Formats: sequence, C-alpha cells, structure tokens
Amino acid sequence: QVQLVESGGGLVQAGGSLRLSCAASASGRTFSSYTMGWFRQAPGKEREFVAAITWSGGNIYYIDSVKGRFTISRENAKNTVYLQMNSLKPEDTAVYYCAAGVLRSIATFSRAYDYWGQGTQVTVSS
Repeated sequence: QVQLVESGGGLVQAGGSLRLSCAASASGRTFSSYTMGWFRQAPGKEREFVAAITWSGGNIYYIDSVKGRFTISRENAKNTVYLQMNSLKPEDTAVYYCAAGVLRSIATFSRAYDYWGQGTQVTVSS
C-alpha cells in the first residue's frame, strides 16, 4: 500500500518555473520498488502521461511536449519524486498527479499504475 501526497503547485507566469514534489508513505514494499510517474489533466481533457522514472532512476521517459523543459527525479532515501518544470507554457495548465506502480520499466498509460495522489493544481498565465 502506498499513499502519495503532491505539493508545489501554484500560479506562475509563462516562462516561469515550478517544482512539484510527491511524498510517498509505503507499507510492505519499499518506495524504491516502484516506478513513479507524473500525469496531468486539464479541464475537459483526458488524463495525460507526462514523465516517469524507474526505481533506480536509470530509465526516464517524457512526452515530447515537455522534453527539454521538465525534469523528473527521485530521492529514494526521502521517499520522494520530483518534477522540475521550467519554461512553463499556458498549455501546461492542469492538475498534476503522481502515481506509483510495480513495473519492470516505464509505462505511459495510467492503468499500469496502482496508486495515485490527490493532485496539485498548476496554472500558467500568459
């Protein structure tokens, strides 16, 4: 069982930066057992994969629209995964969710992940 709590969202102007954090509390399996992902959902749209990182950090994947602007990382000793978001655009506005799954590698579809946080709002003004 894993509980995930996101933080770090807010309102920022286009071109600005935010750093999202996702703190995990795990029972049974350790945090380092999980592949961690970030998804987002804009109003009226389906939830969209953003980035994911395997347990060791050795495998990372981003959607094309955030490559070069977003960076996913994790600190297993702190049970935390981060999403550093730079050069933000209005189209990045969404509720951002972190997710955890026991996966061999990266998965970009939401049903692969077993646990979800409550989400944090990111709003980018033009």
